[in-house]
Amino acid sequence: MTRPHSLHHINFIVRDLDLAVARYQQALGFGDPIRDELPERGVRIARYQLGETWLVLVQPTREDSIPGRHLREHGEGVFLVSLGVDKLDESIESVRAAGVGVLDDEPRRGADGWKIQDIGPEDFFGVHLQLVETS
Repeated sequence: MTRPHSLHHINFIVRDLDLAVARYQQALGFGDPIRDELPERGVRIARYQLGETWLVLVQPTREDSIPGRHLREHGEGVFLVSLGVDKLDESIESVRAAGVGVLDDEPRRGADGWKIQDIGPEDFFGVHLQLVETS
């Protein structure tokens, strides 16, 4: 079985990205984030690298997107945890062989070309997990 080797990133969902960035800068001394817009996902994001892990602030731009529905149903806060893997395809096979569901038939691309596969939160006690390959 191929197992995750790192905590790659944590996503926090927010209603107002600019307000959230200002709070992280003022209260925690964060600098300027890397900002991206992912229209296919329906979000604007601001990322900070903390050691080997990314902290990602996510503002939905469409209510019908997965992040938009999550914000509406659960409010602001932790959205998902992403685990780094070396070979995403092998990791997906291992997850499926263990009887765990994946949310999409094919992996998708995230920021910086990250190759991502979402895993069903019902299989991990309500935690929305992703597997991500960065190379």
